Amino acid sequence: MQVSIVVPVFNEKGVIEQTHARIAAVISTLPHDFLIYYVDDGSADGTDAALAALSAQDGRVRILTLSRNFGHQAALTAGLDHAEGDVVISMDGDGQHPPELIPQMIELVAQGYDIVQAQRLDDQQAFSFKKATSEAFYRLINRISGTTVPQGASDFRALSRQAVEALKAMPEYHRFLRGMVFWIGYKTVILPYHPPERIGGTSKYSLRKMFRLAADAIFSFSLMPLYIGLSMGGIFFLLAFLEMIYVLQFWLTGRTSSLAPGWSSLMFVILIASGTIMVLLGFIGVYVGYIFQEVKGRPVYLLKDGKKQRETSNE
Repeated sequence: MQVSIVVPVFNEKGVIEQTHARIAAVISTLPHDFLIYYVDDGSADGTDAALAALSAQDGRVRILTLSRNFGHQAALTAGLDHAEGDVVISMDGDGQHPPELIPQMIELVAQGYDIVQAQRLDDQQAFSFKKATSEAFYRLINRISGTTVPQGASDFRALSRQAVEALKAMPEYHRFLRGMVFWIGYKTVILPYHPPERIGGTSKYSLRKMFRLAADAIFSFSLMPLYIGLSMGGIFFLLAFLEMIYVLQFWLTGRTSSLAPGWSSLMFVILIASGTIMVLLGFIGVYVGYIFQEVKGRPVYLLKDGKKQRETSNE
């Protein structure tokens, strides 16, 4: 069996060497043929030199260098596009995805599973803003989309060749691979794990990048924001109908003199209605923006050497 390992890296000098040593120690005990694809996502700290040194020392290493920083999901896509073999395993280069699970992943794929999804268990982790927002995000995306993504699902997974080809056939520009993997619906098994500490450095997922990934997931996998706007519009139509009945009963009973001007209530309704309209227009604007970026057909990533790249337009 030929197995490819895809590792996107961004400014991981001093860390990727240790990660590679752990990966090499694990795969050296296995009888399969391995290739390790390191995808340099526009690093600027000397990671490229570190990867070149690894390639010179280990003939199984392949390096893909993106022309700039396109983001984690684009780097993963580049690795999946180029990875060969019967099984493709994706993992991060910071050491929090334990390579010791690779043999079990390969065995599960050999048993007939197309997707072996590693599930991060944070039950022993202290409460934090990142943990709370992560839990809230997974609850939200599972509720509003037709795709169920397990809590703690990471980009640490093994894919059969069939699953890889299915992902390669999905050309969207805004990518949420954790959702896309479960959307294809192939035979899946969950593999729980407790994440070790980072080998070094800091997380490259800033708060802004996390919110951007969440937005890509929500607007790519659900029309719920539009339905929320429509529901709010329906509520205001109902309130307008009730207001009409209320005013009519004054006219029918001849008590029109009892109708007060009601400036404050009028302003309140106008502000709420205007706010609802603006929110709905904002949702529509986001979807239009996503459509605009899709129809331009720009590649998800570009390689520095100008070779094969992922096209977003249908062939």
